[in-house]
Amino acid sequence: MAEEKKRTRRANGESAIYLGKDGRWHARVPMGCKDDGTPYRRHLTRPTRKELVEEVRRLEKQRDEGSARQPGKPWTVAKRLEHWVENIAKPVVSENTYAGYEVAVRVHLVPGIGRHRIDRLEPEHLESLYRRMQSAGSKAGTAHQVHRTARTALGEAVRRGHAAKNAAALAKPPRMEEDETEVEPYSVDEVQSLLLEVNKRRNSARWMLALALGLRQGETLGLRWSDVDLDNEYLKLRRNRLRPKYEHGCGEAAHCGRKAGYCPSRVQVRRETKNTKSRAGRRAVPLPGPLVVMLRSHMETQARERAAAGNLWTESAYVFTKPLGGPLSPNTDYHDWKRLLGDAGVRDGRLHDARHTAGTVLMLLGVPDRVIDQIMGWEPGGAARMRARYLHVTDPMLKEAARKIERAIWGAPENLAVDKDQDNEA
Repeated sequence: MAEEKKRTRRANGESAIYLGKDGRWHARVPMGCKDDGTPYRRHLTRPTRKELVEEVRRLEKQRDEGSARQPGKPWTVAKRLEHWVENIAKPVVSENTYAGYEVAVRVHLVPGIGRHRIDRLEPEHLESLYRRMQSAGSKAGTAHQVHRTARTALGEAVRRGHAAKNAAALAKPPRMEEDETEVEPYSVDEVQSLLLEVNKRRNSARWMLALALGLRQGETLGLRWSDVDLDNEYLKLRRNRLRPKYEHGCGEAAHCGRKAGYCPSRVQVRRETKNTKSRAGRRAVPLPGPLVVMLRSHMETQARERAAAGNLWTESAYVFTKPLGGPLSPNTDYHDWKRLLGDAGVRDGRLHDARHTAGTVLMLLGVPDRVIDQIMGWEPGGAARMRARYLHVTDPMLKEAARKIERAIWGAPENLAVDKDQDNEA
C-alpha cells in the first residue's frame, strides 16, 4: 500500500513528520534552544516513513536523556579539551590540579587524539594513545594521569550533551608496574644518618619536620612563624606553598630569548600559597623536644641572616627562606633533598618518601591510628585507605611478629633449651 502524505495539528514540542516534494520522508525534531534562546530543530530525512519514525524516536530518546549532540558544528577533541581546561576546570580547581590538567591536554591529548570529533571518539583511540606514549618512553603513571584527565573532561562533555558516551570511562589504561607503586621507607639507621648530615646544613629543621612528622613539602614551605608555638610545643598547618609560575616581563615577543622562568624581567603569575584543601589538612601537630630546640636555633640563625643582609633582605614571615629572605622555591627544595641524600650516603628516593617514613615510624612506635591520622592530616573517611598506602610493614616488624609467634607456640627460648637437653639425655 502506497504511503500517503498526511499533515495533522501537532502538540507543542512534538516532532513534525511529512512527505516532501522530493518523494522522501522528512522530520523536524525539537531539540531545545540555541545559545541565543531561539528554538532549535534537527532535520532528518529517510526514504520510507518507517525508517524515519525509528530515527525520530531514537533522537527523541537521546534528547530526553540529555545525550543528544547540541546545535552547531561538532566539537573536535582538541577544541573541546582546550575549552574545558581553560574555561570550565581552571576557575574551580586548585592551581596544582589545573597545572596537571593543562600539561596532560597540551602535551599528550591534543597532539594524540585532538583531530577526532568529540562525538565519534572511541575507547580504542585512547588506548592507542597510551601505547604510543609508553613506546615513546612515558611511564605508566603518566599515561594514568592523562587517562584521568580525559575521563574528567569527557565526562563533562557528556553531561553537556556534546557526546553520547565517555570514551575514557570505557578505555583501559596501561597496567601500573610494581616498581612504580612500591615505596620503601627509610630505616631508622638511614634516618639517623640523615640527621647527622642535616645538622650541618642551613634550614636543618625543615628536613626533620619531613622525616619525623611527615609534613608535605607544600605544608613545610608554607609554614610561617605565626603558625609555630614553641612555648607550647606545637605548630598549626593552614596553607600550602605553591610551585611558582612565571610569564615574560620583556614583552609578548619574549625579547630575552629565554624561557619565562629565566626571563630577567619575569613576572610571578601564581599566588605563593593556598589554604589546605581539606579540613583534616588544617591541623595542629605536636613538636618533639629536639625539634623545638632546632626551631629555636633556626629562628636565631634567621635573625642573624636578616641583620647581615640589611636592605637586601626580603621580608616574608616564612619559617624557611632563601639566604636573603623570601619563600623557598619547591624546585630548589627538591634539589636540596637530593644533595642531602648523596652527602649522607643514603639511597636515592623521592622527597615524598620521607612522609612514608614518618608514618611507618609512628606505626612502629605504637601510636594510635587516630593520632597518626591527626599528625598526617588524613580525612576520617579515607584514613584507612591512606594508612594502607603510607604505613609499610618493615623487616623488623616481621621479625618481631615471628618472635611473638615463637613465644606463643613454642614457649620462651629458655624452655626450648631445657626441652632439648631432656631429649639429648633420653
